[in-house]
Amino acid sequence: MEQFDEKTLDVGTFACTSCGADLKFTPGTTLLKCAHCGNENEIPQTEVQIEELDFHAFLEKKAEEQPELTQHFVKCDNCGATSTLEPHIRSASCPYCGTPLVVENAHDEKVIQPRLILPFKLTKEQAREQFKKWISKLWFAPNKLKKATLNFDHFKGVYIPYWTYDTDTQTAYTGQRGDHYYVTVPYTVVENGKTVRKTRTERRTRWSFTSGKVNEHFDDILVVATRSLSEKHIYELEPWDMENLANFERSYLSGFITEKYQIGLEEGFDIAKSIAKRTIDNSIRRQIGGDVQRILTSSTRYDNITFKHLLLPVYVSAYRFKKKLYQFIVNGRTGEVQGERPWSIAKIATLVVAILLAALGIYLLV
Repeated sequence: MEQFDEKTLDVGTFACTSCGADLKFTPGTTLLKCAHCGNENEIPQTEVQIEELDFHAFLEKKAEEQPELTQHFVKCDNCGATSTLEPHIRSASCPYCGTPLVVENAHDEKVIQPRLILPFKLTKEQAREQFKKWISKLWFAPNKLKKATLNFDHFKGVYIPYWTYDTDTQTAYTGQRGDHYYVTVPYTVVENGKTVRKTRTERRTRWSFTSGKVNEHFDDILVVATRSLSEKHIYELEPWDMENLANFERSYLSGFITEKYQIGLEEGFDIAKSIAKRTIDNSIRRQIGGDVQRILTSSTRYDNITFKHLLLPVYVSAYRFKKKLYQFIVNGRTGEVQGERPWSIAKIATLVVAILLAALGIYLLV
């Protein structure tokens, strides 16, 4: 397959050299396969070049020197997600909320080309099996939900955009160290009509002021660059097998949806700071020592900031149950499932009644 070195690349479908039908990427392989005649094309493999880009230099140049992709996007009028759409598609639904898309509103748009990609490893069928297992293990899930998943149509493979950040940090802080100590305290109680004097041991805390500095290096703080998925659930899909990242090759996108970046580089780093702060605060508390700690002030300097932008694979399901939308996501590499779920009030009520009847039975026996 020819190499593409232009600054702008078209991302569309790949025609089979035997019959002309569309070739699709086969998860877990390095092949494009024709569903019509079975012909296979090998995706070119090159040595992975994980290049960290300078954060400030990139912002100053406004990405002028970065290669771009031309992709066919359509925006969902319901949830606002913008995802790719193959040009020949006549009807489609949003992978995030299941709403029918207005295909006529699709348009071509240039976006910055990711440097790296983690290709899908699980097939759609394998991911769906993981999803079914997850549904079957849900406590108090409505029976209709479990039955519906057997014929689930809204199950799409989506490449989600991510930023990763590296940085060195130095944090100056002030705080308080708390050391526990114990004292004996007298008290009185009335026993059998008489006042009795007793003692008990109480814990107290002695506080002392402290200040200092902590240094931390962060490697690959992962920040999802879309708002189309639940922030809580998308981060719970981690960890990712980042050691298997591949150089970006547009062939991996064939047959899958690609989500557009909704969170820019600067905003992404603000999110990375909030993620890093948890580690920094833990380091401060360890340095303060004692039994308990209070962080009064902290100021962090970020140096040597670099970043990468890449695509990670997720299967997305959107299911409406009693007019409410429930979104489920599956890690396209590991099969980890996360998502929202409805509850069966009838099942919960039945359990509560059963517990009360069991408690009443025990009481009567006693």
